[in-house]
Amino acid sequence: MNKKEEFENEVKNNIHRLGETQNLREKTIDWMLAVAKAGNYTYNFSWMGRPIIQFPQDIMAMQEIIWKVKPQLIIEAGIAHGGSLIFYASMLELLGGDGMVLGLDIDIRPHNRIEIENHPMAKRIKMIEGSSVDKAVIGQVHAYAKGKSPVMVVLDSMHTHEHVLGELKAYSSLVTKGSYLVVFDTLVEDLPDDVYSNRPWGKGNNPKTAVWEFLKTNDRFEIDKEIENKILITVAPDGYLKCIKD
Repeated sequence: MNKKEEFENEVKNNIHRLGETQNLREKTIDWMLAVAKAGNYTYNFSWMGRPIIQFPQDIMAMQEIIWKVKPQLIIEAGIAHGGSLIFYASMLELLGGDGMVLGLDIDIRPHNRIEIENHPMAKRIKMIEGSSVDKAVIGQVHAYAKGKSPVMVVLDSMHTHEHVLGELKAYSSLVTKGSYLVVFDTLVEDLPDDVYSNRPWGKGNNPKTAVWEFLKTNDRFEIDKEIENKILITVAPDGYLKCIKD
């Protein structure tokens, strides 16, 4: 075993130990609950000048996935300020080639659209305004994705069970073997219901329950627990789905 293999083996064992440490998981949930109640922690971070609204640990996990998969197309439902689109586009720029990011949102606000379209990474970004579960939007996305591979899908729009399940059914077929379908904010299921009392989602009605329902009838994907065990702090527990079949 050479030095590179020794280090990789050490990291793998370390991730396994972290995943097996139950009290560490409980402390992680306690911390995330505390920051959820204290304020909008994820609003504190930006990527190349645009708010990204994600935990830094999830940003790092996505970077590793993109570098490994080298997608030709990344589809993201949920644009907000556009930080994630910029992040994905910058990764594709580093990879070279003709990779593109396709963003979907029911309401792309004018000030956000202007900032995204004027950004240096705009050349790798295309946006569609409309509901991600609208048949017309789904049709546009499938048409745009035709012939592109690998394809990666990220879901981060409306967080109700019904909406996310609809997105999973609409876009999972586009994800290519070895790539990922990432569902953010599955964390909602792990936090007390009163944390989201002013939202239409909550415990029992959220992205994680949609993922569980989806996986009952779709065997193309499996939950990649290694990612969750590695980063520990994540808004996407059970949300990193690896495509294992064509």
